[in-house]
Amino acid sequence: MPETDATIDPANPVAALCAEGMRAEAEGRPGDARALFGRAWDAAADDYEACLAAHYVARHQTTPADRLRWNAECLDRADRVGDDRVRAFYPSLHLNLARAHADLGDPDAARDHYRRAAGRLDALPPGPYRDWVVYAVAAGLREPGPDPVRDLIDRLCDRRAHGPLALLLPRHAAAPLAADRTDLVTALRMVHASPDLDDRTRDLVRAALAAG
Repeated sequence: MPETDATIDPANPVAALCAEGMRAEAEGRPGDARALFGRAWDAAADDYEACLAAHYVARHQTTPADRLRWNAECLDRADRVGDDRVRAFYPSLHLNLARAHADLGDPDAARDHYRRAAGRLDALPPGPYRDWVVYAVAAGLREPGPDPVRDLIDRLCDRRAHGPLALLLPRHAAAPLAADRTDLVTALRMVHASPDLDDRTRDLVRAALAAG
């Protein structure tokens, strides 16, 4: 759920309590934040306000089961609202549910919610928050196992190769959401053409290209 959103009325008393709770989080006062979010839940007078409050209450749960319960409550309330006020909430709602299911050892349910989050990404405007959600969803959808591009990125990090990293990182991060790997392959070819690569790094680039 976006931390700031044009659809959230700052004059709404529940939204104001949630904003105060976020300030407490930022100031390192988790106990105060938890209490403020609990007050927001108690004050919620409709499904929209309950959706807002449940999102923040969920963040302070200490077990995966409780995080799942509160995030499911948040999703249920958003579905009941069913209008544009909650449209931009859905990517992070499904992302949070995916993580809770993953923590509970249910990868199939987690993957379902990652996919549902991916299908809602167009609701988020461009910007750092959208980038963060895109990368988190893509990471959740990434298949386990060997990843030659990740191996190359690790090598580039060790060598502090900032230019190739800036080229590869965003494309690799979002690759599971892309219709194809054209942008990533183009970036790999550009890195391969660099005259500054050592032999080991160039071998890793070739391995990444061979993997498609």
